[in-house]
Amino acid sequence: MLTSEEKRAIISLIHKQVVPAIGCTEPIAVALCVAKARQTLGEVPESIEINLSANILKNAMGVGIPGTGMTGLPIAVALGALIGRPELGLEVLQDCDKAAVERGKKYIAEGRIRISLKEDAPDKLYIVVTCRGGGHEAEARIATEHTNFVYLRKDDDVMLDKPVHAAHAADEEEVELTLRKVYDFATETDVDELRFILDAKKMNEAAAADGLRENYGHQLGKTLCSPLGRGIMGEGIFSKVLSATSCACDARMAGAMIPVMSNSGSGNQGICATMPVVVFAEENHNTEEETIRALIISNLTAIYIKQHLGALSALCGCVVASTGSSCGMTYLMGGSYEQMSFAVKNMIANLTGMICDGAKPSCALKLTSGVSTAILSAMLAMQNKHVTSVEGIIDDDVDKSIRNLTEIGRRGMDETDRYVLDIMTHKS
Repeated sequence: MLTSEEKRAIISLIHKQVVPAIGCTEPIAVALCVAKARQTLGEVPESIEINLSANILKNAMGVGIPGTGMTGLPIAVALGALIGRPELGLEVLQDCDKAAVERGKKYIAEGRIRISLKEDAPDKLYIVVTCRGGGHEAEARIATEHTNFVYLRKDDDVMLDKPVHAAHAADEEEVELTLRKVYDFATETDVDELRFILDAKKMNEAAAADGLRENYGHQLGKTLCSPLGRGIMGEGIFSKVLSATSCACDARMAGAMIPVMSNSGSGNQGICATMPVVVFAEENHNTEEETIRALIISNLTAIYIKQHLGALSALCGCVVASTGSSCGMTYLMGGSYEQMSFAVKNMIANLTGMICDGAKPSCALKLTSGVSTAILSAMLAMQNKHVTSVEGIIDDDVDKSIRNLTEIGRRGMDETDRYVLDIMTHKS
C-alpha cells in the first residue's frame, strides 16, 4: 500500500515527464537553448555557436522540423533565434509560419550558424549555445533533461550555474520506483486523480489521425491501412494497433506541425506508450477507468525504466516505451501484477540491443516492431508463459531484469553508440 505522500510524488513525476512537444525533442531542445540564449542576449544574434553531445547530434541530424518542410539542425537553430519562445518549453517553435521559415533560410545562408560535436560532454544530453551580437555575448546550457537549463550567462554576468547532475539526481531519488509500485499506484489511486492522462490519449490520437490523412515519411501507417496492408495483416486488433502507432510517428518524424504527448523527453516514446493502449482498449471494449489505469501503467513503466537508462542512450527508446505498452495491454486483458512482470521479461528477452541510429522517418518501423512485440509478450504473459532466468539476461526478479536492460543500454552499448555516430557523420 502506497502512502499519500508517495502517490503525490508519483503524480508530480508523471506531470513532469509526460508533457506536450512539437517536433523531435532533440532539435527542439537545441532550438529552446538558442531561444533562451537569444533572450539573454536581448537581440537577434549576429552569430551562433552550438556545441552538442554525440547523442543530441545523432538524434537531430535527419528528422523533420515542424512547419518547415526541412530536416536537421540549422533550421531549428535559426528559428530558435528568430521566433523561439523559451517560456513554451518543448513547444518553443509554436509560432513558426512560412514567413519565419523564409527568414530562417536567409539566416542560414548568411553563414551565421556553426555546429560542432562536444567531445568531452559531461552527459549524453548536453547542449551549449553561445550567441553574439551588439558587442555582447550570451551563453545557455541544457543538460540531463531536454528542458533543464544548468547555465546562463551574459558577458561576465553569470545568472545560473548549477552542477550538471545535481538536479537530475535529486529528482530520481525523490521517487524510487519498482514495477510493483507502478502497478499498485495505477490500480489503487482514485481514478479522478489520474484522469489527466486522457490528455495524452486525445493529443496522440490527433497525431495518428493527421498521419493517416497526409503522406508523411515512409507512410507506414497508411500502408498498413491500405488494401495491401489489410490483405496481408487483416483488420484485427493487431493491425489497428500497429497502424495507429505508426501513423502518429510518421507525422511526427516528418515534421508535422502538431503536438504529441511525450514521455521522458521523447515524443516517439509518448506515442508508443499511449497509442497501443488506446486502440487496444477501444477494440477490447474496456471501460474508461480501465483505459486510464492502463495508460498510467504504460507511461509510468516507461518513466521507471528511463530513470535508470537516462534520457539518451544507444538503446532505441521504443524498447522502453513498448515495454510500458505491453504492461498496459496486459492489464486491459485482465492480467495480474505477476502476468505484467511476465510481459516485461518477454519484452527484455526479445528487444534488448535494438540500436538508436538517430531520429528520422524510419523510426516508425522501429516503433511498429516494438509494439508488435508488446502484443506478443502480453499474449504469452496471459497464458503464464515467460522467458526464465536460465535464458540470457533475464532474472527471476523483474526489477533486476530491468536493471540488466538499462545497464546494457547505458554502459554496455557505449562503443556501439560511438560507432553509429561515426557511420552517420561519414556517409557520402
